[in-house]
Amino acid sequence: MAANIKQNHHHIVSKVGIIGAGISGIAAAKQLSSHNPVVFEATDSIGGVWKHCSYNSTKLQTPRCDFEFSDYPWPDRDNSSFPSHLEVLDYLYGYAKHFDVLRHIKFNSKVVEIRYVGHEQTEHENIWEVHDHNNVNDLRQAGEFGSLLKGRPVWEVAVRHTSDQSDVVQWYAFELLVVCIGKYGDIPRTLPTYNDSKGPEVFSGKVLHAMDYSKLDKEAARLLLKGKKVAIVGYKKSAIDLAIECAEANQGPEGQPCTMVIRTLHWTVPSYWIWGLPFFLFYSIRSSQFLHERPNQSLFTALLCLLFSPLRRAISKFIELYLVRKLPLNKYGLKPDHPFEEDYASCQMAILPENFFPEADKGKITFKTTSKWWFWSGGIEFEDHTKLEADVVLLCTGYDGKKKLQSLLPEPFSSLVVDSTGVMPLYRGTIHPLIPNMAFVGYIESVSNLHTAELRCKWLARLAEDKFKLPSVEKMLDQITKELQIMKRTTRFYKRHCISTFSINHSDEICQEMGWTSRRKSNWFLEAFSPYTSQDYREN
Repeated sequence: MAANIKQNHHHIVSKVGIIGAGISGIAAAKQLSSHNPVVFEATDSIGGVWKHCSYNSTKLQTPRCDFEFSDYPWPDRDNSSFPSHLEVLDYLYGYAKHFDVLRHIKFNSKVVEIRYVGHEQTEHENIWEVHDHNNVNDLRQAGEFGSLLKGRPVWEVAVRHTSDQSDVVQWYAFELLVVCIGKYGDIPRTLPTYNDSKGPEVFSGKVLHAMDYSKLDKEAARLLLKGKKVAIVGYKKSAIDLAIECAEANQGPEGQPCTMVIRTLHWTVPSYWIWGLPFFLFYSIRSSQFLHERPNQSLFTALLCLLFSPLRRAISKFIELYLVRKLPLNKYGLKPDHPFEEDYASCQMAILPENFFPEADKGKITFKTTSKWWFWSGGIEFEDHTKLEADVVLLCTGYDGKKKLQSLLPEPFSSLVVDSTGVMPLYRGTIHPLIPNMAFVGYIESVSNLHTAELRCKWLARLAEDKFKLPSVEKMLDQITKELQIMKRTTRFYKRHCISTFSINHSDEICQEMGWTSRRKSNWFLEAFSPYTSQDYREN
């Protein structure tokens, strides 16, 4: 910490601390409100990525009714259009005001250090003293996880408050710390390592990460792109949105084409209708998820799943045929080699803006697929030694969420938080069995991350109140391993920790632990053929 920053070593003690006021943070604050939580938000606004990583054209990828809190419907929830990022922010603010969440939030408050003080307890031995920190086998045998609220501080948190022109570091102490800083934003994924004279320093134009671009206002963004040769590295949602903005800034005869540099192709979908059928029928209802492998299956359901595997592959092929027919994927060399199901199972399916391929047909968006590229003074060079001239290179290369998390946590937890496969081992997507009195929200993905986060916050609030007990550390790790093995068998992109093909089963098990019924619909027909939404998980 800088020497000129004032430190207040008097600790403010509270039961629950929450880091981050994005979707997960405000959901956690609402569900844990009886404990009067303190929420630290590094910026001056709630909303997380919707505030800080959105472009002017960014929209939600789903209709409103698939992205809402269970007890706070959208004002116009039957509107089938996709809301803009500003409408999403308005909705989140409405929720936070309605449930008086804002009173818990300290804005412009960045967490700069976390210390574990749980070893100072005296009531019973602490597993972190008894066992070798680096021996996971010892930790597996550590027994019970214990209560989340111990009646004494377990974590100390140093927070830099930057409002009111002051710059003070204040220490806080908490029994439970909920980490909601998310996988996106803050730390851009770094560029590949280049050989000498092949990095961005040799390029005479501008290089920006999508995170930097999202901070530009509308006019500055337009001026950056207008009349410029732009290369966009990436082919996920942010890259596609950026290509549209680039094409729109370059209309007319003076306009330059924008080139998307694509290392990994992914399936894109024009709308939530496939061959005239609603998309949810294929993956988002209980009967369709019955075809997919899920944890803790009985022998009978596992055999049925094996029997139905050709049907599962046929459904993926059925969707692929539609997409190849509906979109000019072959014309532009954009048909992925892997099945559609692998992108859906890793939450990487992007909804295309209506004007994406029309702009490509006009020559405003062009494509280059390559596994390797590097800079030269005038742009980008590819492994086939062709060169692309560029004035601006925009990197839609994602974020390093794990690095962001590891830089915040102290050892040994920093080393334990991600396992050897690169995945965060989280029980119910929330509790790390080897990190005491800490919870993580927003680190598993599904079709609706808001719904996923809210249900886990409800589960966490009941766990904090000791309304049920966690299994042993070893049993939790075994459950996590089962889920990870399913992801590995379903998609090569398993590190994204996406549960979309068994999301209903995941929610069922959470409901059972909370003592809720897992069958949330009013009759068997709806249970089998109606999609599950957050409205199905309102309080009993």
